[in-house]
Amino acid sequence: MDIVFTVFHTCLILFNLFGWIWKKTRRLNLICLLLTAGSWLILGIFYGLGYCPLTDWHFNILERLGHTDLPLSYISFLVARLTGLHPEQGLVDAATTWGLILALMASLYLNFKNWFRPASSRSDGDTSTGQE
Repeated sequence: MDIVFTVFHTCLILFNLFGWIWKKTRRLNLICLLLTAGSWLILGIFYGLGYCPLTDWHFNILERLGHTDLPLSYISFLVARLTGLHPEQGLVDAATTWGLILALMASLYLNFKNWFRPASSRSDGDTSTGQE
């Protein structure tokens, strides 16, 4: 389960950061970003700002496997696991927050730009009517 959570959570983070780049994934990316922000802010009221259930579940598994002294965030854990480095938590929190904010801004911009574009120009440049 540790490997499953590591792969899934890391892929979700990468999708949150870069899923807005491709037209086909923009709507799903926006949904994932809003769910992430909602978790951090709304669930954060009850569990602490920046709360992520995936991190909570993964860290519970790691504790059962005997891991102790886990960092405060999944990003810190991931950096340490992949590189052996232990960056300052404030730096990790700032980079994580700015990553979400910038990805959310890009996703919102591109999604709304597409939604408010005339219907004839939304379909990858195909403006044909089907009539010859």
